Amino acid sequence: MRCIFVGIEYAGKTTLVNLLTDYYRHRKLIVHVDDHFTIPDSSLSEESRAAYVNFPEDVKERMQRMQLQYHVEVIRNYPNTMIAGWHIEELIYSSFYGDDPDSPYYTKYHINAQRGYETQVIEARLPDVVMIHLTASDDAIAERMETDPHDYQIIKKSDISTLKRLFDEEIDRSLFAQKGRKIVLDTTEKTPTESLDELLLLSEPLVTFGELAVRAMDVPDSDYQVCYENGVRKMIPG
Repeated sequence: MRCIFVGIEYAGKTTLVNLLTDYYRHRKLIVHVDDHFTIPDSSLSEESRAAYVNFPEDVKERMQRMQLQYHVEVIRNYPNTMIAGWHIEELIYSSFYGDDPDSPYYTKYHINAQRGYETQVIEARLPDVVMIHLTASDDAIAERMETDPHDYQIIKKSDISTLKRLFDEEIDRSLFAQKGRKIVLDTTEKTPTESLDELLLLSEPLVTFGELAVRAMDVPDSDYQVCYENGVRKMIPG
């Protein structure tokens, strides 16, 4: 499944990306994960992240634009892709916080570009692209901000309701949503495992028969090795 996780900060994108990645890898599938679109890029070193927030705005914009475009090809080329944030996050945070001197985001984002990225993916006629809109109640978001704050937090508590509305509106405008390739998952009062189970259930109508066959595999809970005996595939624990 080619997954595009979108939604406000603290909705649970990274948690679900990690759980679904582990789910696929436990079934011996290769997964491509890109959860580094929020400024500053979380895949960078701490030194680089600290420097990134002070880059000139035109440099930030160009770097973000390049990686947004690059990940069109990632979605096209990798069958089990985890993309968190991507183009919709960039639009909303740049538009909302671009003029805020305390924010690492920049102004004058190309606001019409997101439909162009989506068009390039849709034109590839991929059978299993799913946009996953993660959300949670205002109180749940605020509580997560307090109990597990991010090193470089983007949102402000006073903006939660407005930002959630902006995500709702922009996701509904998405070509993926218009083509029925969207699911909505509310993580409020759910454990991460409960959210993963709901994600797998909600996505069933949007995936391939091959994906459903993988999900139906009876795999050991612990680590295991795959071997073949007389042409029969076996999973040996240990």
